[in-house]
Amino acid sequence: MELADRTIGLLLTVTSLSIFTYYTFWVIILPLVDTDHFVHKYFLPQEYAILIPVFVGMTLICLLSMFTGYVMLNSKKKKA
Repeated sequence: MELADRTIGLLLTVTSLSIFTYYTFWVIILPLVDTDHFVHKYFLPQEYAILIPVFVGMTLICLLSMFTGYVMLNSKKKKA
């Protein structure tokens, strides 16, 4: 089981670092590159640099709120 946990941890770390590197390059470095450079075809338009994190954040907040409500309702049933 320890090997599976380490593998999952490594996978999550590599995924997080990849997303962070891509997003950092997209938001910080790409605006400094000429618009006709070939590297622009590998990235979405700049508007999505704000829309995607906002959508993910709102989804996360909604899911956490639903989970908190679910736990609170279940804890009331167990006490009664």
